[in-house]
Amino acid sequence: MMKLVLDNEERMVRDSAELFLTDTAGPSLLREVRDSGNPLGYAEPLWQQMIDLGWPGILVPEEFDGLGFSQVAMGQIMEQAGMSLASSPLFSTAVLGATALTFAGNQQQKTEFLPKIAAGDLTFALAVDETARHNADHIRTVANKTDQGYSLTGSKCFVVNGQSADMLIVAARTSGSDTDKNGISLFIIASESAGIESVTTSMMDSRPVATIHLKNVHADESQRLGALDQGGATLAHLLTVANVHLTAELLGISGECFKRTLAYLKDRKQFGVAIGSFQALQHRAALLWVEIELCKSGVIKALRALDAEDKDAALLASAIKVKACKTAELATNEAIQMHGGIGMTDAFDVGFFIKRARVAQMLFGDCRYHLNKFAEYSGY
Repeated sequence: MMKLVLDNEERMVRDSAELFLTDTAGPSLLREVRDSGNPLGYAEPLWQQMIDLGWPGILVPEEFDGLGFSQVAMGQIMEQAGMSLASSPLFSTAVLGATALTFAGNQQQKTEFLPKIAAGDLTFALAVDETARHNADHIRTVANKTDQGYSLTGSKCFVVNGQSADMLIVAARTSGSDTDKNGISLFIIASESAGIESVTTSMMDSRPVATIHLKNVHADESQRLGALDQGGATLAHLLTVANVHLTAELLGISGECFKRTLAYLKDRKQFGVAIGSFQALQHRAALLWVEIELCKSGVIKALRALDAEDKDAALLASAIKVKACKTAELATNEAIQMHGGIGMTDAFDVGFFIKRARVAQMLFGDCRYHLNKFAEYSGY
C-alpha cells in the first residue's frame, strides 16, 4: 500500500526547498526578470544556487555523480517552485533531461551527459509538440536516413526552455504516417547545430518558450536516444513524469493562493469587521482547503507510482493532472475574486499565480486531454 505522507528525508527536502525559495524567489523576482527583458526567462543567480544545492542531480543515479534520490523528493521541490513562482531550467533539465537519459540512454550517453546535468553544466529541453494543442501522437518532423546518419526536418512549438537550452531532445518520425504511434525516434541534438532556428515567444505568465525550426539537421547514430522506431514508449514515459511534476507545481500554486487569500480575508475590513468573518466567504475558503488536501494526496500517490515503476503510473498521472487543473483553476479564481478588483492588477502579486497556473494547465495536455487519456487507460 502506497504511503500518502512524506518520510523524514522527503520532508527535509521539502522544508529546505521552502526555506530557500521563500528567501530567494517569489513574485518580486519574477517581476524583475520579466521587466528586465531577460532572454533566458530566469535569474541566473537563482539557477546557480539551485546547482549549489545539488537539485539538478536529484534524479541522476549515483554512479553518474548524482544523488540518486526519488521522484517524490523532486516533486516537493516542484511544489515549492509553484508556491514561489520560481523559474529555472530545473523542470526541463533535471526532471525531463535526466529522466530521458536514465530511462532510454545507452551507457555512452549516460556517461557523457548525466554527470554534466548533475553538475549544472548542461541544460536540456524536450521538443515534442507541433500543434497549438498537445498531441504527442501527431509527429510530422521527419528524420530521414542518410549515409552519415539522419537528416531532421520539421518544427516544434512550446519548447520549454528551448530558447536557452544547450541540448534538445527531439521527437521525429523515422517510419509510418504522421499519426502512427509507432515509428517515432528520439534524438539528442545540440541547440547550436547547423539548420536549427529558434524563435522565442513570451507566454502569458511572462516565461519564454521556443518554436524550433529544423531544416536538414544532421544527427548520427550516437545521437539517437533509444531504439529506432521505438521512441514512442520513451516519450510516453517522459510525458507521464512531466505531467506528474506539473501537478506538483500546480499544487504549490493552489496552496500559495489559498494562503495569501486567507491572510487577506483576515486583514481586509468591511463594515468594520474582517471580511473573513462573512459566512459565505468562510464556506468558499473551506471548500478550497478540502480540494487542495485531496489534490495533495493524489500528487504524492502519483509520485510514488513513478518511483515504484507502477504499471498504472500513466493512468494516475492523467487522473491527478485533471484534479490539479481543476483545483488550480478554483484556487486562482477564488483568490482573484476574494481579493476583489485589486487581485488582477499587475501591482498585486496574486495575479501572477493565475497566469502561471493557466500555462502549466495547458502544458503537455490540459484537463480535457487527460480526461480522455484516463478513459483510454481505463478501457473506454
